[in-house]
Amino acid sequence: MPVVECEVPSSSVLERRVIDAAYFRDAYRVPLRQEQAGMAEIFFAIFGQLPRWLKYSLIVRNRIATFCGLEAPTRSEIMNPEIKSSYVVGEKIGVWPIFALTPNELVAGRNNKHLDFRLSVLKEVRGEHSSVVVSTICTVHKRFGKVYLFFIVPFHRWGVQQLLSRALIGGRL
Repeated sequence: MPVVECEVPSSSVLERRVIDAAYFRDAYRVPLRQEQAGMAEIFFAIFGQLPRWLKYSLIVRNRIATFCGLEAPTRSEIMNPEIKSSYVVGEKIGVWPIFALTPNELVAGRNNKHLDFRLSVLKEVRGEHSSVVVSTICTVHKRFGKVYLFFIVPFHRWGVQQLLSRALIGGRL
């Protein structure tokens, strides 16, 4: 059940020009066995089961970010994410506002002083095989955004792959 690095899918609602111009982008594909699952269910199957140590790491990171004047999720949002039966664009899912929502894709993210990021969770069905692709794109506004990504990207790559692996092993995808 491997996690495979791939390109951001052309079928994503993310604009190709934004993807191509992004300072950072990555994407990972995993098999999807829960084909009937909706996008919110898939999102929470991956991002709703954070290990406690990761939650505490995010809380520390967000305190530092807030100190630097950046918008960041609260401790409560990280420790106890609200899970609703349905979502619409503009609402938060987990800790991020939703920018796009279709039957096969959910795009969430945040705009901040130093960078904007989008996280796409895309369900792809190709014949008898279904998969989920999690893509991240970051557009940098200031030098601080580049410095921030320099330190965060290795943890981001490892973390997304771990979350996808855990979701697969746990039978949530």
